[in-house]
Amino acid sequence: MSTEVERGRALDREGIQTDRVRWNLTTAALYEEAVRRDEGVIAADGPLACRTGQHTGRSPNDKFIVREPSSEANIAWGKVNRAMEPAHFDVLHRELLGSLSGKELFVQDCYAGADPKYRLPVRIVTELAWHSLFVRHLFIADPGTGPAHVPEFTVIDSPSFKADPKRHGTNSDVVIAVNFAEKLVLVGGTSYAGEMKKSIFSILNYLLPLRNVLSMHCSANIGPSGDTALFFGLSGTGKTTLSSDPERMLIGDDEHGWSDRGVFNFEGGCYAKTIRLSAEAEPQIYATTRRFGTVLENVVVDPETRELNLDDDRLTENTRAAYPIHFIDNAVPSGQGGHPRNVVMLTADAFGVLPPISRLTPEAAMYHFLSGYTAKVAGTETGVTEPKATFSTCFGAPFLPLPPSRYATMLGERIAQHQARVWLVNTGWTGGPFGVGRRMKIGYTRAMIRAALGGALDSVKYEKDPIFNLDIPTSCPDVPSEVLEPRNTWANGAEYDEQAGKLARMFVENFKAFEDGVSAEVLAAGPNV
Repeated sequence: MSTEVERGRALDREGIQTDRVRWNLTTAALYEEAVRRDEGVIAADGPLACRTGQHTGRSPNDKFIVREPSSEANIAWGKVNRAMEPAHFDVLHRELLGSLSGKELFVQDCYAGADPKYRLPVRIVTELAWHSLFVRHLFIADPGTGPAHVPEFTVIDSPSFKADPKRHGTNSDVVIAVNFAEKLVLVGGTSYAGEMKKSIFSILNYLLPLRNVLSMHCSANIGPSGDTALFFGLSGTGKTTLSSDPERMLIGDDEHGWSDRGVFNFEGGCYAKTIRLSAEAEPQIYATTRRFGTVLENVVVDPETRELNLDDDRLTENTRAAYPIHFIDNAVPSGQGGHPRNVVMLTADAFGVLPPISRLTPEAAMYHFLSGYTAKVAGTETGVTEPKATFSTCFGAPFLPLPPSRYATMLGERIAQHQARVWLVNTGWTGGPFGVGRRMKIGYTRAMIRAALGGALDSVKYEKDPIFNLDIPTSCPDVPSEVLEPRNTWANGAEYDEQAGKLARMFVENFKAFEDGVSAEVLAAGPNV
């Protein structure tokens, strides 16, 4: 039996009726298809520039998990994990597949997870050629040298399909529906490619903890001495930027697992924000926007010269570049590293009151991991147009199907077992809140992280922040001492105290949801109000 016939039958098993299937096309071939189909343009120096239309960020209110017996008892149902009834899913499935009948489709067989012991074989079926290139970059391509690829989960992505809330039980005409029993994800009504990436991440966040592997929304890198560091944080807090350090080797920029063997990347590429990207501050990421293979989302391109304007936010603040990880010169080829020596929790504090760096006790680490405070950065989600204070448990609540305490407990156990040091780093505002203060200089943040990972902050003096109960270093190489104490950066100390007290009370109010499940020591590690 020929390979094409085998593939055709495999797609028949997916329930898709079409003989116009393009299977595992290469980067160059997908460029040709995307241009032929008018899905994008080739910009100066070679990247493929595409637009996502109305939806320029994730649509969290349109994501559902099918309520079915095999997974129902494990899911933390609520505002994040919305339930879809099986009957609604069946109608959605049938009608979405029907809309694809006879269409030209693109398939990529790939893996999620760099560690062979835990990798997940996936199949991504897309309506758009550039979406196929996106997933080819973001996941780990099947080299095609082993046994036939048998996917454990399939994603079917159809931007042209519009869901009907009455027939499909959805919130709008956009839908992202995960069915663990059928091992299937349906994405419809949106061209934002990040929905495919985050759907697989959500699946790994369900499967891996059940195998005693901690799944994490974090970046990771390795220093010259072989020391692994993790960087937790939501989009826009600096995970990609700060982990892409020329002095350290990049394991991955967004999603990882921590097993008894160490840390491993879930992905084969990076999905970096590009708005106001500069060659000086972020040279490695900037360079990827100037080369063949990179997919640019919603980046403004001059219609005549095809030159990029990375400062132009007329389409969205959430402009993106998707590229294979080997575009970063010092990436770790295996996508794996040892047990972390340092764990960095990144936050973009829109109130401008958190210190730029503080050392956390194990109890404080648990408190801030469960809190997951940051500012939602403009454009990352539909409807968010300016930074907004938010708490996202485990720095990734939208992607966590299981109860948050499960992830937090696993992190605490691993920090204790491997004696990892934990740091809270504010990449947000200083000298005042958003609109008054200014964003922390990236040069200072890099210097503080370099000092923390290299041990330079181990022997300096620390002072206790009276409001947030954090240990703040009084000195740090290459950083002015007045920057380290946030109150000193404000023109009016009383205004700082008012804003700090406001945020502290928000922390305490948010943490009430976790009070019954944590120790008195963890509870005492929070702010003093």
